[in-house]
Amino acid sequence: MNDWYEAEHHVERAHEHYEAGRLEDAESELRRALEMDPYQAEWHFNLGLTLEAAGRYEDAAQSFGSAHELEPADGLAAINAAINLIEANREADALPWLDMAAEADEQSVKPYVHRIEAYTGLGQHDQAEVAFYLGQQLDAESGELYAAMADSLMERRRFEKAIWCLREAARFDSGLPRIQARLADVYAATGRRERARQLYLRELREDPGDIDTLLDLGDLLVEMYRDTEAAEKYHRVLELEPDNADAHFRLAELAEGRRLFEEAIVEYDVVLRLDPDYPAARTRLAERLIERGRPGDLDRGRALLGAELRAHRDRPTDFTAEDMDELGQLLLDAGLPQDATFVLQRFVKQRPADAVGRHHLSVAFFQSGDARAGEAHARESIRLDPRFVPAMYNLSVAALESGRWMRARFWARAATRLAPDDPNLRRLRLRLRLQVVAEAAKWARRGVRHIVRRRDPWMARMPRTR
Repeated sequence: MNDWYEAEHHVERAHEHYEAGRLEDAESELRRALEMDPYQAEWHFNLGLTLEAAGRYEDAAQSFGSAHELEPADGLAAINAAINLIEANREADALPWLDMAAEADEQSVKPYVHRIEAYTGLGQHDQAEVAFYLGQQLDAESGELYAAMADSLMERRRFEKAIWCLREAARFDSGLPRIQARLADVYAATGRRERARQLYLRELREDPGDIDTLLDLGDLLVEMYRDTEAAEKYHRVLELEPDNADAHFRLAELAEGRRLFEEAIVEYDVVLRLDPDYPAARTRLAERLIERGRPGDLDRGRALLGAELRAHRDRPTDFTAEDMDELGQLLLDAGLPQDATFVLQRFVKQRPADAVGRHHLSVAFFQSGDARAGEAHARESIRLDPRFVPAMYNLSVAALESGRWMRARFWARAATRLAPDDPNLRRLRLRLRLQVVAEAAKWARRGVRHIVRRRDPWMARMPRTR
């Protein structure tokens, strides 16, 4: 009995910690209570809520699953397990939990709402529509159902139908979270920016502290070239939440756009202190440091790029082809061509028909000292784009440096026909002309020596005059 009272005491303390925002302490107290009595479904459920608030979605799903196992009739636990699996991008694993939730409460429309979300995440939009129609049979006026369907339509760029769904959702349930902001998202995607701005402002009048809406409105104002107003929105976010990395990152981007690079460096530094793995922050800061070129900047830039490269190796699926191309170019700028070769080879594997990416890979091989591979990829980039002048220029330089000056002249002439006013090509042609003169002089000297060697014996046999 004493153990039971002690476990209850831990649960009460966990509730106090949760209310105060001390999520780690709340988790610790709940786990102590469950060690004493692991058969309390409510405690598992509360642990799931705590882990969800901390953003640990997979762990939260496991706790909600434990609660459901102890009380199979509790459809809410199954729903929450599914929601957290969807948040963790494990939509396929969420579907069985939604089936169990529907079995536990056959009249609830919520399993169908989240089925739409799961199928949308999986790209199975036909199944999302089936779930929508099944949900309508249970509740034809469910705002959540229409709002979820709008996300599927947005993914397929069926914007007008998405607008209709969101309007219906607002009509059936005006209290849906961020419904006006979500409608604004669709208008912004269709280029109706002023209408989107008005809807964001309407949402903020109802909830002035909505950080997501403030960020979205700031982004829209950037698209409308109203940078000063956008900066005001991002600063408002920081007044509400000083450690918001998204707002700092956007302010850094604004500073870059205004060529305030020192300010951008400061903001990117803040972003990385708040979130060392923030997408693109390492590469952006490294680029600015390498360009600035103060003592120590290159070393720090290389360290940042090294961390980004390790992330690419460890989590390759987290990065797009564009991310790889950008990182490869920055590694070249930082004087790390061998690392650039690794990244750009992965890029070319994903985009084999990209002439520019193939060219970047050829540059990486050239700078690594592998001229043969560099030339092979440069020729391939020209095969993909016969008018690709930079690859022709590099092939001409490579041929010139290896003494194949006729081949160098061939590529230089081909490039000049396409870009006659290119200053780099003018300098290359001048260098080739000087090379031709030098080669002619060399052959002339060889010819004179050859004649002298042939005449010496003949002159030795000539009779001497007295």
